Amino acid sequence: MYADGTDGSRRERGAPAGRGRRAAAVIALILGLAGFAVSAVGVAIQLLPRHFSAEEQSQIKAWEVMRRWQTTPAGKIFPASVPYQLPASVLRDVSPLDLKAVRISIAPQEADCAKAVTSAAAGAALRKHGCEAVLRATYVDATRSYVMTVGVAVLPNAAAATSANSGLAPPRLTAARAASAPGGLPAGVQVVRFRGAEAGVYDYHRQISKSFTAGPYLIMYAAGYADSRPRVPVKDDKYSDAEMTYLARGVAQSVAHTLAAAPAPPRCPGTPGC
Repeated sequence: MYADGTDGSRRERGAPAGRGRRAAAVIALILGLAGFAVSAVGVAIQLLPRHFSAEEQSQIKAWEVMRRWQTTPAGKIFPASVPYQLPASVLRDVSPLDLKAVRISIAPQEADCAKAVTSAAAGAALRKHGCEAVLRATYVDATRSYVMTVGVAVLPNAAAATSANSGLAPPRLTAARAASAPGGLPAGVQVVRFRGAEAGVYDYHRQISKSFTAGPYLIMYAAGYADSRPRVPVKDDKYSDAEMTYLARGVAQSVAHTLAAAPAPPRCPGTPGC
């Protein structure tokens, strides 16, 4: 009787201790699984691609456009040939005429922006708004009757480019036919001069001039005759006026598109620390 009673008491006293150990083991298992889950989520977050906010995307895109003038080869900014079109209305025909401008030179990069424009006031405007450099190139039409210089002033941002542009020329096409001031046109890009035999062919007087902005870039162009008529006003030849205008506009718009086209939405490669 004593033995039975003793054994029974021991069994009754050991039961709660066993249940406690089992409960502790279950709790430890749950906590371990929870910790593993948290760790797994952390690893997954590190491995999954990062999603940029709208503001971050805007900043990255602006940065990419801003550095293009340095990362894009000069031969791509100013391609060897640029297609442009002469409207049917100019030709008095039913269809337009497809033409090509031919590049004849790329000028050395001008770090002093004031030297690349035609007036001290325009140079001061570029300096005031933080112009870093001016890139220029010269093109002629396929018949080498017209010649034009396209210039790109590099500004810190789009707002600075817009402000600098206001110091150059009116925001409209200005041609010799409309210029009342002696000597012609308002401030704009300084045409590229040549030496040697080419100087006599392409040393032209500006007949039309315009500037416009494309992101942080101020695009400028000037065009004129490339043959023996450097001082003949463009107003005396409406066809030449039109062809000269579309040549210069086509090249300038091509340059603007290369430098300021909207980049693709930025995407993070997805590696840790991206």
